[in-house]
Amino acid sequence: MSPRGIVEHIVAFRDSGDGQAICQAIPYARFMGISVDCLGDEVTARLAYADHLVGNPRLPALHGGTLGALLETAAIFHVLKTAETLVIPKTITLTIDYLRPARPIETLARGITVKQGRRVVNVRAEAWQDDPDKPVAVARGYFLVAG
Repeated sequence: MSPRGIVEHIVAFRDSGDGQAICQAIPYARFMGISVDCLGDEVTARLAYADHLVGNPRLPALHGGTLGALLETAAIFHVLKTAETLVIPKTITLTIDYLRPARPIETLARGITVKQGRRVVNVRAEAWQDDPDKPVAVARGYFLVAG
């Protein structure tokens, strides 16, 4: 996709809150089965369960990389929705804490801005399954938003 096409998707996402078009434009999001819902400035990423996302079939539990990808995606979409940028935020660093095994069911995640500067945004992200007060993993990330 051309840079102009990405900018158009970002602007449409920010204006309408409809994340489906931008998710469909990102091959990795399609492969992972991630969709995005918005309510105002709150962005919720949804990871639909699929067999290829399981890391330990004996438990079974979702792979840690799957949860990491969901958390990073939720944080990036949160920044796209709330920050004044027309570039895809670039991950500077992302630290993930795995709190409990994630069962093979739908998993949700959201990002929360901790601090926004002119060039860098600090975001906390949380992933949960049944209860948002019982996260399965949390992340802290820094994202470059300057073009």
